[in-house]
Amino acid sequence: MWFTSDNASGAAPEVMAAVTAANAGYARSYGADAFMDRARDQIREIFEAPEAAVYLVATGTVANALALSLYCPPWGAVFCHQHAHITEDECGAPEFYMHGAKLVLVHGAHGRMDPAALEAAIVKAKGSGVHGVQPGAVSITNVTEAGTVHSVAGVAALAAVARAHGLPVHLDGARFANALVATGATAAEMTWKAGVDVVSFGGTKNGCMGVEAVVIFDPAKVWEFELRRKRGGHLFSKHRFLSAQMVGYLEDGLWLRLAAHANAMGARLARGLAQMPDVTMVHPVEANILFPEWATGTHARLEAAGAAYYPFPAPMGRERARLVASWSTTEADVDWFLAALRG
Repeated sequence: MWFTSDNASGAAPEVMAAVTAANAGYARSYGADAFMDRARDQIREIFEAPEAAVYLVATGTVANALALSLYCPPWGAVFCHQHAHITEDECGAPEFYMHGAKLVLVHGAHGRMDPAALEAAIVKAKGSGVHGVQPGAVSITNVTEAGTVHSVAGVAALAAVARAHGLPVHLDGARFANALVATGATAAEMTWKAGVDVVSFGGTKNGCMGVEAVVIFDPAKVWEFELRRKRGGHLFSKHRFLSAQMVGYLEDGLWLRLAAHANAMGARLARGLAQMPDVTMVHPVEANILFPEWATGTHARLEAAGAAYYPFPAPMGRERARLVASWSTTEADVDWFLAALRG
């Protein structure tokens, strides 16, 4: 009954097998390995972008931070949702890599930025003159931190606001595969075709040991990214172990199958919770993350039964939890949790 995070799951057997295979013999360092050639080709095919630049790093935090540093100057502002991962869970890393640029928080229901609120925030920043940070970039998260999903139209609407002000768009895709499965969209439709300039394409949360891809659709930014990655200490010498993970992850559509399973387990959990009269959902369940509320005392009972998840702040007299299903969550895990909740 482990629902703390999809980070808590192990690596998929296919990914482990790819890493083991990569361990044999010798390979060129720093991304010049044959596995990286294969991973680059796979990602370009998936995104329908034969000229896209593809770079691998080990964490989502540095993928986001380095990607944003390409587009936002130190005196700039990155507009993101008020609960975006880059503002609540990355310890100032984006600001650090951007050398002091500011995150400007934008409101929106259920984790999704509201286009009108984004427009207002950009206009306000533009009017601040030399005394305020200048508009730099827009960052969208999909799947959001509320567990909701931006549709292609939703991404395009936010990107249109950014474009109207001449701003580039970053997409934090730590759970990008889950978003594609939930919407039925292609990677190209959800990104560059909708107006996105750079993507943090996640693997770690969906069955990899630790690898994220930064996919850049503007060739003019390529050399700068290489320098920033090296200067930031994130160019792996034994790079083949990052490359091999990504190859195993993408081979034969494994990444989408893993995400589809995680979403299905989230939906199974949501259906079970919906049948319990004292349980309410804080946000719509659209992928693999749920935020249920229940009566005070439920946390203690579930913990005693062996359930693991993160409690969240809740209104007086209620308790709130964040539950995350993963590629390795089983139907039995879900059913045991629901049985424990029923008492």
